[in-house]
Amino acid sequence: MNEILAAAEIVAAARRNRTQLGPLPAVLAPQHEADGYRIQDAVHACLAAEQGRLVGYKIGCTSPVMQQYLGIPHPCGGGVFAGGVHASGCALNHGDFVRVGVECEIAVRLGRDLDAAAAPFTADTVARAIEAYHPAIEIVEDRYLDWQAIGAPTLVADDFFAAGCVLGDAVPRQRVSDLADVIGRALINGVEVARGTGADVLGHPHIALAWLANHLAESGKTLRAGDIVLTGSLVKTIWLDADDAVTMDLSELGQVAARFG
Repeated sequence: MNEILAAAEIVAAARRNRTQLGPLPAVLAPQHEADGYRIQDAVHACLAAEQGRLVGYKIGCTSPVMQQYLGIPHPCGGGVFAGGVHASGCALNHGDFVRVGVECEIAVRLGRDLDAAAAPFTADTVARAIEAYHPAIEIVEDRYLDWQAIGAPTLVADDFFAAGCVLGDAVPRQRVSDLADVIGRALINGVEVARGTGADVLGHPHIALAWLANHLAESGKTLRAGDIVLTGSLVKTIWLDADDAVTMDLSELGQVAARFG
């Protein structure tokens, strides 16, 4: 347990100080992703005072383009802090991040709990717990000396690049015919640079949500009513320059925008 806390303090300090995280000392580095998630829990506790409470989760590596980009063939999860959630139209400071990027996402907001005791979950069972969808920009941060060399377990320990999100207006679940058909377009300074569909996210974003609910249930954790879940990027990560304006257009879900000045 002391090793987990010591590793978490190193990770949390790098995030606080906006310094690049290198490989953890051999005696502290997680060897498996399960160890990474234990450190992640401790990181959340370390950062709660300045970042606020956890208000949800992000899921990474849910689309072929992101699995290929990161070289990780399966989903990974991280936390979303209250302090990192922004409304569409916000102006953020590019300099507040080590290296900031954005991803085009479909976010879900839960209307009821997905209790760990009810696992295993399926795409159908989690769908009934969803209250609304949001078009979303996931804010990611490359805060590593070399993310390719640092290894998936350590990336998991550090919330898997998570740096916040920007949410567009809520769309009630009943108003959306099929998330698989949603087309996501990423525009930087008004120019489309990438696009994808809801079907790119493990076949359907509800499948990604079921993965997260089952993953958390393995540790006895419950997704709660009101939680926000970023289900994974429809496009490859887009790294930003200072003063870039970002718009994600997710067809029937609408648009979400931010500027990184």
